[in-house]
Amino acid sequence: MAKPTIRVGFVGAGFAANFHMDGLSRARGVEPEFVGVHTSGGSRATAFVEAHGGQVFTTLDDLLDASDVVHALSPPVTHEEIAVRALEKDKHVIVEKPFTGYFGDGDEGFDAREASMEEAEKGALASIGRMLEAEQASKGTIFYAENWVYAPAVQKEREIIEKTGAQVLWMHGEEAHSGSHAPTYGMWRHNGGGALMGKAVHPLSAALYLKRVEGRARLGKPIRPATVSARAHSLTRLDNYIDAGHLRVDYHDVEDFSMTHVTFEDGTIATVFASEIVMGGVHNWLEVCANNHRTVCNLNPANLMQTYNPVDAQFDDIYVVEKTGTKQGWASTAPDEHHVHGFPQEVEAFYRAIATGEAPESGSGLAADTISAVYAAYLSAERSGAEVPVTLL
Repeated sequence: MAKPTIRVGFVGAGFAANFHMDGLSRARGVEPEFVGVHTSGGSRATAFVEAHGGQVFTTLDDLLDASDVVHALSPPVTHEEIAVRALEKDKHVIVEKPFTGYFGDGDEGFDAREASMEEAEKGALASIGRMLEAEQASKGTIFYAENWVYAPAVQKEREIIEKTGAQVLWMHGEEAHSGSHAPTYGMWRHNGGGALMGKAVHPLSAALYLKRVEGRARLGKPIRPATVSARAHSLTRLDNYIDAGHLRVDYHDVEDFSMTHVTFEDGTIATVFASEIVMGGVHNWLEVCANNHRTVCNLNPANLMQTYNPVDAQFDDIYVVEKTGTKQGWASTAPDEHHVHGFPQEVEAFYRAIATGEAPESGSGLAADTISAVYAAYLSAERSGAEVPVTLL
């Protein structure tokens, strides 16, 4: 039986585009046809199509007209426009995290340190609402590219919850490292926040997903977040911070640390940490404490492989693990980091859903709840950790 051919377009040609292209190369159930890329920066797009084929599209509409599905891989400030325009043309859209948000008043001089987080929450909820409305009116579907949902460890935990009828009582997780490499990451107007928006969304989405799974299995409907309490800090901007040269310090108006406490509709809880101040590589994990089992999902570092390298330069041409800082000494070397993080499984699942019409495990509902919880958390942090209700759309 011939595999269905699906025409694929990318908006963006940076870091995310590379692992999405790797996922396309591993897709088994469909035949993806990469038509090309549209970006705001032509040189990066040219280099990308030279490496992967396709063509550079000068406008988003031209790319959409040539595609069946488009991947929104550009900064979060662009996601709403891409998704809405794709859906208006009845195209499917895969939206990278963070899904959407509040990006200021459009002024290049916008400084989130002077902004109201109540207004930020309203702006983010309005953006979510417009995207959901566009999806409801379209033949297309939103796929939320949260790779943690499809990470093998998280999917194994999904199986455990479903088959044992587990009640998840508490989850806690973290994503942290020594600072994002994207030059625009430190500006709220591009990304809608800092560590809470850019990093906490991973373990937060995974925790929200597993409570959805539990509710679906036991109650026939998802268990969703109810309230949030949070704190956010800018540690590398402290007057007394001593810069030893190992952490990124040029964040303009975003936080580099956050902790978020979520209470769900059934009274159970999750705690999520995110930061830019952790050296030694990425720290990605989620622990689940249920009424009948306990699971620790280690995405990174994992002990699948350990290497010892006595001379840093010896591994110059060898990928070890993301953001480790040095290749000398012992390392938790990743034989296939993309697989452990769920990137190829995510793309495979999305294209299977497109081909069959089935609902994705990570769709607009999970994306909406995640961003609603994030901006409730920003409002809570502005109020020194006071509990704030999560507005569910």
